[in-house]
Amino acid sequence: MEHTRLGASGLRVSRIALGCMSFGKPFEQAPWILDDAEAGPLFRQALDLGITFWDTANYYGRGTSEEIVGRALRKYTRREDIVLATKVFLPMGEGPGGSGLSRRAIMEQVDASLRRLDTDYVDLYQIHRYDPDVPVEETMEALHDVVKAGKARYLGASSMWAWRFAKMQEAASAHGWTRFVSMQDQYNLVQREEEREMFGLLADQGVGCLPWSPLAGGLVTRPWGERSTSRAASNPTRDPSGRPMFLESDRAIVDAVQRIADARGVPMAQVALAWVLHNPVVTSPIVGATKPGHLADAVGALDLRLTEEEIASLEGPYTPREPTYF
Repeated sequence: MEHTRLGASGLRVSRIALGCMSFGKPFEQAPWILDDAEAGPLFRQALDLGITFWDTANYYGRGTSEEIVGRALRKYTRREDIVLATKVFLPMGEGPGGSGLSRRAIMEQVDASLRRLDTDYVDLYQIHRYDPDVPVEETMEALHDVVKAGKARYLGASSMWAWRFAKMQEAASAHGWTRFVSMQDQYNLVQREEEREMFGLLADQGVGCLPWSPLAGGLVTRPWGERSTSRAASNPTRDPSGRPMFLESDRAIVDAVQRIADARGVPMAQVALAWVLHNPVVTSPIVGATKPGHLADAVGALDLRLTEEEIASLEGPYTPREPTYF
């Protein structure tokens, strides 16, 4: 396993991150979610492969993902051997501290996350989305206080317009507060809008990129139109605004992935993830696993070097679209 610094920070992370949204209490709309017993082998496999960067969120499974991750930390490894990340913003309750990025919410939710994770601190505390209803100064000062209290070592953000991210970073700089060291944004072969402004900002400011959904929810891991797994069948086809998640033109991209994978004799997932990893801004793609092969394919992508011709064939059919910041 390769390791690298998270942006310009001193924190070193594995080049593949274990996404823990797949772990928690299953519900009707997500039958693919794994409980403790089912998730256990994947945690062990991640450790065997050297994947020591684990990412979860308070919202995943309404806290049950954090609980499972906490139990896995105690059962399979040592806290000091894992880089642990979680998030705050999405609704966890009806009270004034149940959601958002107010000072009340951040202070309430970080303590709740630490209790569920059964740890004194997280390595990376991330805002899950931008909160337009709270002054950025209130949010950044509260996050700074979380760091100074020893409850988080570093701060990260996720999924927002580049100008909003720059605004938050500037607020932190102006007051001497802790800045973000990472941005977790959607980036894959069929969603490349972060290349327009966000990636340039991240490179300029030394911020690490942690792509979520690097395999487009599995779209680029199987032939076009195939939805053979329970997760693929349950994935939404439209975002909360009613816009289609994928376009008909994406078929040419998927077909290109399939051609390269067949020619190379590797799974399509390795080709798609190798493309994400080749971008110099990308630090560590977040891979959500429900089967052992998912992690094995992800690690295999680290050794796959695509040619310029292959990259051109993957990128050529791309059609611009709205980014997903909901």
